[in-house]
Amino acid sequence: MNRNIIVFDTTLRDGEQVPGAKLNLQQKLEIAQQLKRLQVDIIEAGFPASSAGDFQAVQEIARTVGDSVTITALARAVRGDIDAVYQSIKGAQDPLIHIVLGTSNIHVEKKFSRSKDAVLEMGVEAVKYAKTLLPQVQYSTEDASRSDFEYLWRTIEAVVKAGATMINVPDTVGFAIPEEFGELIRRINDRLKNLNPDVILSVHCHNDLGLATANTLAAVKNGAEKIEVTINGLGERAGNASLEEVVMALKVRESAYQCRTNINTKELLKTSLLVSHLTGLDVQVNKAITGANAFAHSSGIHQDGLLKDKQVYEIMSPEDVGAESMELILTARSGRHAFKNAVEKLGFDTNDEADFEALFAKFLTLADEKKEVYDHDVFYLVTNHRTTDASDSHLYELASFQVVSNDLYPTATVKLNKGGETFKGSAVGEGPIEALYSAIKTLVGLDVHLKDYKINSLSRGNDAIGRVNIRIEYEGKIYTGRAMDTDIIKASALAFLNGVNAVLLDLVTV
Repeated sequence: MNRNIIVFDTTLRDGEQVPGAKLNLQQKLEIAQQLKRLQVDIIEAGFPASSAGDFQAVQEIARTVGDSVTITALARAVRGDIDAVYQSIKGAQDPLIHIVLGTSNIHVEKKFSRSKDAVLEMGVEAVKYAKTLLPQVQYSTEDASRSDFEYLWRTIEAVVKAGATMINVPDTVGFAIPEEFGELIRRINDRLKNLNPDVILSVHCHNDLGLATANTLAAVKNGAEKIEVTINGLGERAGNASLEEVVMALKVRESAYQCRTNINTKELLKTSLLVSHLTGLDVQVNKAITGANAFAHSSGIHQDGLLKDKQVYEIMSPEDVGAESMELILTARSGRHAFKNAVEKLGFDTNDEADFEALFAKFLTLADEKKEVYDHDVFYLVTNHRTTDASDSHLYELASFQVVSNDLYPTATVKLNKGGETFKGSAVGEGPIEALYSAIKTLVGLDVHLKDYKINSLSRGNDAIGRVNIRIEYEGKIYTGRAMDTDIIKASALAFLNGVNAVLLDLVTV
């Protein structure tokens, strides 16, 4: 009989730690709703002790999707963190407290500057306290793959006796190789089942050597019952094990692993697209499962084979992961039903009727301009529609602009609204974008520095949607701004202004 593998998604916690991937509350809720449709078993919604904003996001996710998905959040082995997790997730139907504490020599000696016994006792006390709040407690032995095995096991044994219901074994720095990590999990699994067979054994693998998926699968082969993964493999440094890769490997090679998951694989592509667009982090074209070329075949030999039988060169069909061979093209004559289907197909929620009607009106305007509207255009519409409300009294809104480009004095004139005030100014620069940004900087009065500027096309034709991603620095911190528009100069202005507004929001919450 096949084992069921629990899928723990940490895109909203570990995945969001990627520089430039910061999400606002609405974007986190969009992703959480899609993870629910994907049918993940557990969502790690954030690190609530880190900020008031993260606490609020975790709390709202627990309230909105916690009716059918287990919700957890991360805590260090201190009461303040554990209290923050409990208060933020207690509204969920099945909340879980997740505690992390290092077990490797380098963590114990350099990070904590305590004895091994003292660190072990910290973990035990943390679990005991968490158990007074909730029945389900996960304990992660950070940097387990570089830990002394007997100390690692002593820690696991102690926290299980203290009440931990899940033991997570992380390869925190991506140091392990599959044979080695599989053997580590086998040894822990043998002892753990003798100690308490009801405790769930989990793994969390990082991709520093490109082995996160392989290590996760090796762990499953050797007894792991739960996998911690992220959409598109997002995460610290080189990222985490990719949910879509591990899940499809278990599905395609089910005879080898004798395991299954509850994941609705037909939702994989739209989940990948949603996370990519909301974080602004592109998926490489040759990415397994969800890359743009994952099911593309250019070789004549391959094409010939595919025409004879798809199985000649495809081990899974595009439909298995939610990809379609034909894209539905919308026009101004497309009705609400067709547009709603397109929005939902891309992973967005349409339950709010008033919000959908406002979105549909914007669609009709765009359709009149572009004549044909593609999936990327729909992404543009929804994400622009659901960004932070710029009418907030302390945030800036672009009212109008004019840019003159030439080889003598490129100039820009910008008008901004903020609350009930209007600000207008002009500037020159080496080029039109520099002139535009100089004008905005002068008007907002913030000494921000452009660190990175990137533009790419999201759709087809002369009237394609352009997406601009920028990173700006203010007082040593990096902020991200993103925007999309058929006018790339306007998209550039909006992206810079969104970055400025991110600074202002940060200043308000500090």
